[in-house]
Amino acid sequence: MSLLEKAYMKVMGGYDFPGSNSNIDLHSLTGWIPERIAIRPNDKDFDAGKTFKKILDRFHKGDVLVTIATGEMSDTDADRAGLVSTHAYAMLNIQEVKGKCLFMLKNPWSHLRWKGNFSEQDKKNWTPELRAALNFDNESAMMFDNGVFWIDYESVIHFFDVIYLNWNPALFKYTYCIHSIWNAGVGPAKDVFTIAESPQYSLEVNSAGMTPVWILLTRHITDKEDFSQNKEYITIIVYKNDGKRVYYPFDPAPYIDGTRINSPHYLCKILINTAGVSKYTLVVSQYEKSTTIYYTLRAYSTSPFTLTKIGNPYRHKHEVTNGWKGSTAGGCANHPTTHGNNPMYQVNITGPGDDNHLLIDLKAPKEFQVGFDIVAVSVNNKSAPGYFSNKSSGAFRSGFVILALENVPCGIYNVIPSTYYPGQEAPFFLTVQSSCPMKVAQLQ
Repeated sequence: MSLLEKAYMKVMGGYDFPGSNSNIDLHSLTGWIPERIAIRPNDKDFDAGKTFKKILDRFHKGDVLVTIATGEMSDTDADRAGLVSTHAYAMLNIQEVKGKCLFMLKNPWSHLRWKGNFSEQDKKNWTPELRAALNFDNESAMMFDNGVFWIDYESVIHFFDVIYLNWNPALFKYTYCIHSIWNAGVGPAKDVFTIAESPQYSLEVNSAGMTPVWILLTRHITDKEDFSQNKEYITIIVYKNDGKRVYYPFDPAPYIDGTRINSPHYLCKILINTAGVSKYTLVVSQYEKSTTIYYTLRAYSTSPFTLTKIGNPYRHKHEVTNGWKGSTAGGCANHPTTHGNNPMYQVNITGPGDDNHLLIDLKAPKEFQVGFDIVAVSVNNKSAPGYFSNKSSGAFRSGFVILALENVPCGIYNVIPSTYYPGQEAPFFLTVQSSCPMKVAQLQ
């Protein structure tokens, strides 16, 4: 173990590296799946009783390694409690005896022990029945400080900040991972208006019944400064979208909206209750991404599944920079006398075939509600499944709208971008992408 630890420190840049946490280290050393539970007694998402029962059951089955860590403490409070501020302790045992929920912890320094309830000096709580049940000799324990102590769960909740769990990957019969890169210049700095350019994956699970599926997102740490700064906040968002690409962060609403954290690991859990095929879209999301991110996405499941990156079918792209000004600021179709004055662009899809993919997006300052209409002028095959005479980008939105069309027949289409109200002057960017050759020209 000492050699393994030394090798790990060498990989992390040396003994002066800024430090991680036990969750990260145990995953690196064992490959066991990392999960963190923040101890927040006043938070509705933290169920103290349920958390204890889960750890008690799974620890004794050998399914999980457990460490717990303190938060920031003053020197006075830490000395009074016999604990170390922002320090991780290994859990050696967990028991529920005569209504008492107890942890046996070890300070990895092998000295300096807890001084509160159920410490070796506590004569009030250590009844003869409890000492016998746990085979605990407090007199012997007082003679030698090896850093090992018992502590009650109530004190853990009061003095500790987080529970780290590392789960045995052998609990899952099926696993698969994808290594990838997210370049700094791809996508906006914040996933507020669009996630169209965020990495997206299609997850399809063939479930026979109750099936847990865990998704672990791991951001690669490439230098020790990254550990000390921790600037990148990423997560996984899950959509029930049949494995198709998602463009807006909240349309459709996420099935699971992950918390953006600057830890190298984020674990997302999906529980499938029905038999059959279930399809999901997984989106790697970020908050103020500033650098290129290297990452691994690994899925674990008790049922067969496939995990594939959602590709980009668009091979042709045309970008327009323009603006609404003066008479060309015509507003939306609710204002028919001026709507026709808006800039208009003609898109000629030359094919071949009638199964073309078309993606149009409009960007403008966020203080303006924007949208666009697309009108079929002449179409080669009106029987094509994707034929339409007129479509809109939907509800007008602040600064950004996007429309994806499938099975579009070859033909000529007019695109009319606009603000919601006439007379609103602003610049805009219109981008048209297609899976087949096309031509784009401004009509007015």
